[in-house]
Amino acid sequence: MSPVFAAAHGKRSHHSSTVALSLGSVGVVYGDIGTSPRYALREGLATATRGGRAGPEEVIGIVSLLLWLLILIVTLKYVTLILRADNRGEGGTLSLLALGQRALKGRTPWLLGLGIIGTSLFFGDAVITPAVSILSAVEGIKLIAPHFEPYVIPTTLAIITTLFWAQRRGTAGIARLFGPIMLVWFLVMAGLGLSHIADDPTILKAFSPVPGLQFLFNHGAASLPVLGSVFLAITGAEALYADMGHFGSKPIRLAWLFVVFPSLALSYLGQGALVLADPSAASNPFFLMVPAWALAPFIGFATIATVIASQAVITGAFSVGYQAVQMGLLPRMEVQHTSETQRGQIYIPRMNSILLFFVIILVLAFGSSARLATAYGIAVTGEMIVTTVLAFIVYRFLWSWRTSFAAMIFGPLLVIEGLLLAANLTKFIDGGYLPILIAVLLATAMGTWVRGSALVQKKSADSSVPLKSLITSLDGSENLAQTSGTAIFLTQEPIMAPPALLHNLKHNGVLHARNIVVTVATADRPHVSPEHQVVVKQLSDEFIRCRVTFGYMDRPNVPVALKTALKFDIMTTSFFLNRRSFKISDKPGLWLWQKRLFVTLSKTASNAPDYYRIPSERVVELGQQISL
Repeated sequence: MSPVFAAAHGKRSHHSSTVALSLGSVGVVYGDIGTSPRYALREGLATATRGGRAGPEEVIGIVSLLLWLLILIVTLKYVTLILRADNRGEGGTLSLLALGQRALKGRTPWLLGLGIIGTSLFFGDAVITPAVSILSAVEGIKLIAPHFEPYVIPTTLAIITTLFWAQRRGTAGIARLFGPIMLVWFLVMAGLGLSHIADDPTILKAFSPVPGLQFLFNHGAASLPVLGSVFLAITGAEALYADMGHFGSKPIRLAWLFVVFPSLALSYLGQGALVLADPSAASNPFFLMVPAWALAPFIGFATIATVIASQAVITGAFSVGYQAVQMGLLPRMEVQHTSETQRGQIYIPRMNSILLFFVIILVLAFGSSARLATAYGIAVTGEMIVTTVLAFIVYRFLWSWRTSFAAMIFGPLLVIEGLLLAANLTKFIDGGYLPILIAVLLATAMGTWVRGSALVQKKSADSSVPLKSLITSLDGSENLAQTSGTAIFLTQEPIMAPPALLHNLKHNGVLHARNIVVTVATADRPHVSPEHQVVVKQLSDEFIRCRVTFGYMDRPNVPVALKTALKFDIMTTSFFLNRRSFKISDKPGLWLWQKRLFVTLSKTASNAPDYYRIPSERVVELGQQISL
C-alpha cells in the first residue's frame, strides 16, 4: 500500500469511526434528553396554568425557557465547556475531581468531599432514571389499550430485567442496536415539529430569552414549580459528560449539534405553535402533533425510545463507579472491558446487579411514573452544581483563566442551577427525599471507606519496620534458608517492609534469591502507557523495589506490567499477598458504626489476585489481623 493511499485510508477509517461513534452516542448518550419532549412542555404548561387555559404569554415563555435551558446548560456548559475537561479522554465528576486535585496540588479534603457528594448524587439519579423512564413508557400503552392497566408493572419489570441483562454485551453492542433507532426517533420528532410551526409562527419569538425572563419576572416565586417542570428538558445532561469515555468528546459534540439539539428545538417549537393555535392541545401537545392514522404505531415507537432513554445513566454509572474504585473511594469490584478498541467501554457485574435491585424496588414501591416523577430532579441539579464548582476550579487554577473571567462564565450558570435546585426542592416531601437519601447513604459509605483505608494503612505502617533496615539486618544472616526463584510482595507502603515478607521470614525462615517489593498506585489520569507504568529501584543484590502506576481507567495487570520492566519466569515466581482481617475495638480513629461499616465493605471487595490479574496458582496468601 502506498503512503498516499495509506494516509487516505487512515483518514477514511478515522472518519468512519467518528460517524459510527456519533451514531452510537445518539442512542446511548442522548436517549434520556431525547425523550423529554414527550412531557416537558406538557408538565410546564400544566404547572403554570393549574389546569386552566394556556395563553400566549405562558406558551411562548415556557418554550423560551425550554430552549434556553438547552442552550445554556447543555450547549454552553456541557458541550462547550465541560467536555473540554476530559482528563485524557475520560469524563464524569471524578475526572473533574482528579483534575481539581492536580490543580490544587494535593488530595484536599474539602475537594475530595465535594467529589464524593457529586458522585453520590449521580448514583441517586442513576437509580431513579431507569425506573421512571421505563415505567412511563409502558404506561403510554394505555393510551391505545386501556385494558392494559393490570399488566403495566409486570411488563415494566420484565423490560427492566432484560435491559440490565443486556448490559453484559457492552456499550458497543448496545450502541449498534440503539443508535439507528434513536436517530430515526430524532428525525421523526424534528419532522413533526417542523410541520406544525406554521400553525402559529409567533412561536418563533421563543428563540429570544426575553419571553422566558418576562414569564419568570411576572410570576415571581410562583414560577419555581414551573422551573421544576421544564427542568425535565435537560435531564440526562450530566450523563452526557459521564459517558464521554465510551464515545469521546468529538462524536458527542457532533451528535448534539447536528442531530439532537435541532430535533429538540423543532419539537418544542412545533408543540408550542400547536398549543397557540389550539389551546386544548396543551393536555398532550407532543402526541397531538401526530396524525390520527399514525398515533398507534408512534406510541409504540415512543415506548421503545423511552426504554432506550435509561441507557445513558446506566453506562455513565459504570464509568463513574470504575473511577471511584480506582481512586480508592469504593472497594475493589470486578470490571469487564467489552471493547478492544474503546478502552472506556466497560461492564461491572456487581454494580449492574445493585442498580437492577434498587430500580425494581422503586417500581414496586411507587407503582406509577407520576409518583416517581416527584422524586426526580433534586439529585441531578445538585450534581450539576458540584460539576460547575469543580469546573471553575479546573479552569481557574489548572488552565490559568483569570478569576474574573472564570466567574463571569461559571457564575451565571451557578445562579441558574441554584434556581433549578430551589425549584426541584419544592418536591422534596412528595418523594424528592429519595435520591437524597440514596446519595447520603452512598456518600457515607464512600467517606467511611476512605477514612478506614487510611487508618488501616497507618496501623499497618506503624507495626512494620523500614524496608532498608530489614535488608541491612538480613545481610549475611546465617539463620535464613536461601531458595531459588523470584518472590513478589505487594504492599501499599513502599518504604516499610511488606507484612507478607515479615511473616514469611518469621514463620518459614526462607529468603528467595530475588525479592521484588511492589506498590500499586493509581494516577490522576485515565491511562498510563506501558513504558511509563513501572519505576524500578535496586535496593540490594536480593531486593528490588517497584512502583507500578495504572491510570484510573486502566485494567490493572501487575504481572504484565512487571514483565515489561523486569525479566522473570512466571513459573518460578511466587506472589505473596497479605490477607487482612479486622477486629473491632474501642480504640479511637473511627466511630463504632463506621468500623462495622468498613469491615462489611472490606468483605465485599473482589479478590486481590483476580483484580490485579495474578495467576491463582502462583499466589501465596499470609494472614494479618488489624485492630480498628
